[in-house]
Amino acid sequence: MLVAAAVCPCPPLLVPEVATGAAPELDAARAACTDALGVLAAARPDRLVVLGPAEQSGRGPHPEGTRGSFRGFGVDLDVRLGGDRAAPAASHGELPPSLAVAAWLLERTGWSDAAVEGLGVGETLAAERCIEAGEGLVARVERTALLVMGDASACRTLKAPGYLDERAAGFDAEVARALGAADVTALKGLDAELAYELKASGRAPWQVLAGAAEGAGLGGSLLYDDAPYGVGYLVAAWS
Repeated sequence: MLVAAAVCPCPPLLVPEVATGAAPELDAARAACTDALGVLAAARPDRLVVLGPAEQSGRGPHPEGTRGSFRGFGVDLDVRLGGDRAAPAASHGELPPSLAVAAWLLERTGWSDAAVEGLGVGETLAAERCIEAGEGLVARVERTALLVMGDASACRTLKAPGYLDERAAGFDAEVARALGAADVTALKGLDAELAYELKASGRAPWQVLAGAAEGAGLGGSLLYDDAPYGVGYLVAAWS
């Protein structure tokens, strides 16, 4: 059963060592992520599943202790998905970037409340399969919480990674509304093709969340909604 969920963006720039001099620009987003993870901890789950966009090679599943790294971004910084950092790391490959950011957030907040596992989600996974995956995640009896990583559109300004697309602001506004209201139906109905065109990496993870949350009766709160660097970053908490 799903008892809580947190939705956070997944840019490596959330990690101050990666952002370097620009780090203060995302301080508000980091603070919102900390608040969202606090909601997860307050729910006292038995199990935390971390979801995020990933290429085929990084989809996992990733057990607790799987290592991640930001060396690909020029920073000598390692993270681990939950567990005791003094213990040997799990030998199951490396976390994809989105889950490495999640692992950093969990370490930053001192998460130790429940067993942790990670799962990468393909950005082009069909909505029906996302929803089925979400249903499967909560089919077990444990009290389960989700940490859902993913960005909204990357087309909000001329300097955005995907350049300016006039559809981006409307798409992001609807996602923000749905996440803030825990509107499962709206999330299930997100246009996968439009999300792909707008480079919204969070679409598939959000729809996994929608499948997991069906019938759970959770309420939502939108904690952050902004588009620094022309990319939509959203933070929400469901409980």
